[in-house]
Formats: sequence, C-alpha cells, structure tokens
Amino acid sequence: MRALTVNERTISDDTDAYVIAEIGHNHEGDLDKAEELVRQAAAAGASAVKLQKRDNRSLYTKEMFDAPYTGRNSFGPTYGAHREFLEFGTREYTHLQQLSTELGVDFFATAFDFASVDFLAELGVPAIKIASGDIRNTPLLAYAAKAGIPLIVSTGGADMEAVRRACGTVLPLNPDLALLQCTAMYPAEPETLNLAVLGTYRAEFPDTVVGFSGHDLGPWAAWTAYALGARVVEKHVTLDCARPGSDHKFSLEQAGIAELVDGLSRVRRSLGGPDKQVLPGERPAMHKMGKKLVAHRDLPAGHRLTLEDVAIKSPGDGLTPDRLADVVGRHLARPLTADADITLDALADRDAGRD
Repeated sequence: MRALTVNERTISDDTDAYVIAEIGHNHEGDLDKAEELVRQAAAAGASAVKLQKRDNRSLYTKEMFDAPYTGRNSFGPTYGAHREFLEFGTREYTHLQQLSTELGVDFFATAFDFASVDFLAELGVPAIKIASGDIRNTPLLAYAAKAGIPLIVSTGGADMEAVRRACGTVLPLNPDLALLQCTAMYPAEPETLNLAVLGTYRAEFPDTVVGFSGHDLGPWAAWTAYALGARVVEKHVTLDCARPGSDHKFSLEQAGIAELVDGLSRVRRSLGGPDKQVLPGERPAMHKMGKKLVAHRDLPAGHRLTLEDVAIKSPGDGLTPDRLADVVGRHLARPLTADADITLDALADRDAGRD
C-alpha cells in the first residue's frame, strides 16, 4: 500500500492531502512574523509549517557569500549577509516548534546541507524536506535518508533519470519518502507545471506517496494535482503578497491557505469511489426526468404490441425504455388505457428468458 506516516499521521491514496505551508524566509528574519505565519497556517487548516535551514558559511563559496547583494529584496550588503539575516537558529526553531505543537500542526524544514540535516534531526522534527536544487545531490540525499526521518523530496529542474537516481539513493536507506512534482520557476505558469508527471511517478514508484510543490499562482493546480494522485501539497505562505521578496508574490495569504485546504477536501469528496452506481439522492430527479413505457392509446386484451402502440413518457417510475424490445411483439393479458404503464405482468406470453 502506498503510504507515508509523518508524526503519526498517515498519508495515503485514501486520505486528505497533507498540506505543507512553506514559510521559507517570508518571515523576513522576524520571529514575530514567523509566529504569526504559523498561527495563520494552523487556523487555515494546514497540516504542517516549514522553514528553510542553511549553514550559510559552509554552503556557499566565499565568492558567492561575499558577492554584493543590494537589490530591493536584500536584507544585507552581500549575499552572505542577506542569508545570515534571514537565518533562524536554535532559539527561534525551538520556539516555533513548541508553538506548532500547541496549535496542532507539524513543524519541520528544508535542509540544504549536512549540518542542517544534523540540526533538524537533533531538534526532533517529524520530516525533512530536500529542495529541488539538491535532486542531484546524492551525498546529501543519502545522508538525510540515514537520519531515519521521513523525507519529502522536490523534483524541480530534474529529468526522469535524475529522479530515478534520487529515489535509488534514498529508498534502499529509507522507504519513508514522498516524491513531489515541482517546477523550479518563481512563479510557474500553468503550461510549465506538467502535472501529468504525477501519473508517471505513481506508475514507476508504486509504494511511494507522490505530491506537488507549487510555485504557481492560486490554489487550482493543487486541486488538480490531488485529483491526479498527489497526497502531499506544498505552497508558500505569506502575511502580505505585496511585500518585497522573490517568494511573496506567488505565496498564499491566510484566506488563500484556507481556500486551498477546503478545495482539496472538496476534491477528495468529489472523487468518491470507482464503482458507478445509482445514488439515493439521484432517485427524485430520475423519477421526475426519467422515462417509462406506457400505452400510446387504449389497447384491448390479447392485442399484439407494435412500436406504434408504445409511448415513452415521464415520470420514470415504470418499465424503462431500454426494455422496449422485451414488450414489442407480445400480447396483452388485459386491456390498457392510454398512458397506462406497460408492465411485464400485463403480458400474456411472458418470456422467462427475457423477463
């Protein structure tokens, strides 16, 4: 059975979506903003909230760390200073972890390097996310897999060969994997989402939960992804989509998160089961709109029915029109008035093979 358990919550084909509210760095280095984002995500019905964890000094080359970074989205004069300003440490993570527990949502983060995997494992998070940028980073994938914590891996910027290699690295070490279709564009336009890939993942990895990490605008693609089999859905969240920063514009505010969660639940209920059947609630409409076989005119007993003798009329509370061949050519056992139901027991020469 395709299933993944995160913090005692089972995610499978038969469950609602596990919705990850990706805070990322939309907290802008402000713990109060991060706390408010956690509260809003929880109130909107998200399953989990997520940050991003980097050991910046070891993650970037000196040249990249020291590169000038003075644009509208910058929180420091260099890229390294910008990243350090946004980076939360043990105090902030512990505080947000405790708050999340109180609010009933899971709390974890994306690990961008080995030190961050260790940090999150020591913190005791229920899952670790690996970003699309590390889909080819098999050393990091293997290291995270060995932590014994469920992994959620995005696959943006990858071809199928890279996805197979990533899964081939993780699964022998840790079967608790969710594989997310993702497009590494910010924002991603509809024609770049390739949601049909979800079917490819489900076919190739039949025991692995699949999902969708969306950088698109709005909730609709996530709803479609659920219908295609995604059971983990990740969307960025913000307090204000108009804030400066690369992620805010395609993030959801609280009302958007609530709409996302509600829509995903509606999609699940709409999918129903695979068996086509008549529902009790359909019966009144089918009675009113359906049709039955009736006498077209007054007919005497013993009359042999022809097509001209039979009319098809509403309501649909009698012999259905698909039984027309069962009555034409047979004789009446009793007279019928116009519009009277033609029933099988009104026929003198009942055909047991057809009745």
